[in-house]
Amino acid sequence: MQNSAIGDFVTRFNDVILNPIIGLLFALALVLFLWGIVEFFWQADSDLARQKGKSHMLWGLIGLFIMFAVFAIMKIIVNTIGAPTPPGLP
Repeated sequence: MQNSAIGDFVTRFNDVILNPIIGLLFALALVLFLWGIVEFFWQADSDLARQKGKSHMLWGLIGLFIMFAVFAIMKIIVNTIGAPTPPGLP
């Protein structure tokens, strides 16, 4: 009975709090990456703008990697405690 209560709590916590926050952060990292690409190519004649574009692309990729890692860790935790997989996890 204890495992079921913990599993239900984790499932609801994921559905209500973590999944929306992670989705928002994923979107922000993707926007930052795409903005870096636009900045890199749009102002190709300026070395400073190209450097800023590279920096934005790098930080966007780092953010996307971190969000992917968070999804993987959540999946491992959910599978370890035996809770049903939340809809946002593959």
